[in-house]
Amino acid sequence: MCSLFGIIDHQNKLTTREKNRILNTLARECEVRGTDATGIAYHFGGRLRIFKRPLPACKLRLRVPSDVNVIMGHTRMTTQGNEKFNQNNHPFPGSIHGKTFALAHNGILWNDKLLRQQANLPQTSVETDSFIAVQLLEQQNALDFASLKAMAEKVEGSFVFTVLDSEDAIWFIKGDNPLCLFHYDGFTLYASTQEILVKATKRLRLGKPQTIQQPEEGEILRINKHGNQTSGSFIPRTSYAHWWRHSPYYGYPWDEDDGLHDELLAAAKAMGVSEAEVQALLDYGCDPDEIEELLYDPALLHEMTGELLHAYY
Repeated sequence: MCSLFGIIDHQNKLTTREKNRILNTLARECEVRGTDATGIAYHFGGRLRIFKRPLPACKLRLRVPSDVNVIMGHTRMTTQGNEKFNQNNHPFPGSIHGKTFALAHNGILWNDKLLRQQANLPQTSVETDSFIAVQLLEQQNALDFASLKAMAEKVEGSFVFTVLDSEDAIWFIKGDNPLCLFHYDGFTLYASTQEILVKATKRLRLGKPQTIQQPEEGEILRINKHGNQTSGSFIPRTSYAHWWRHSPYYGYPWDEDDGLHDELLAAAKAMGVSEAEVQALLDYGCDPDEIEELLYDPALLHEMTGELLHAYY
């Protein structure tokens, strides 16, 4: 389990200080989904810049220069490829026709080695499964809806990809993992779950967003540096039968009393459900009402949390 996050300041509404504060707050809230490494990508001085370190976000001071309005970020929980070797951390650089791009991935791919053989792709020093997406895009010599569709339909596993292209647009390729965007007047924030965004925007005192967007599985969304959106689609190779493996539905818990979590934990304990199980569901993005309903179906709850705890903890 990892987390994606980022900022698109499409009307230059934010000062550099505000962007850096938002960036660090988002990254630290994303630690709930990964603390092994943290990275960001952006353009400055006509070049793609990638800063990443094998450290949790709380131990870094993420900074972007003035006039940087689009930033793509990632916090990592290692599943493949030692994070101590920084080449294994996200975002990853790529190049097509001399134009560079950066790619980040939340999820796990399990056919990367097979795809490398089938597509006759070169072996690299990068050990992370996610890097196969970069190689597939480079092999196609294009970064557009068609090439992203082809890549997304070849990989197997769980994923959301973000790609920062040379024109400062961010592409979102939505598989079965969660993704949420908060649109404010003049800028957009995104992260892997709505809960992360709610906590970050509360800390930042940004208020409620104008709109909340949660792309569907199989959607490809492009947001350019001016905030304009275009979209395409792909057919996912793997479709899961269990609803919790899809991006869950979130209400908007802005006015939620934090004490509700304490009440939920107390109720769960009384019904034989551990705090770790409840926390796994909260971390994944389920809201307290959904969890309360699950308390009355213990078999389903234990099956869900068993998968989540095994996969992510």
